[in-house]
Amino acid sequence: MDCPKCKGLMVYERFYDYLDDTGQTSFSGWRCLTCGKILDPLIDAHLKNRTPAMVSKARRKAVLRSV
Repeated sequence: MDCPKCKGLMVYERFYDYLDDTGQTSFSGWRCLTCGKILDPLIDAHLKNRTPAMVSKARRKAVLRSV
């Protein structure tokens, strides 16, 4: 699997979080050996359900003027 950030090699790994208050102390996911990016099922679900950022008209005008 290639990293979506840097196209480096991703490895499947088990992660441990002993401070998690849900009672789940570990989860599985992918970690990039090059940049360290971590992808797990929760991150993947959030990325798929992401809505586009709302940019106000004032902000959009300021950005266009600076270009």
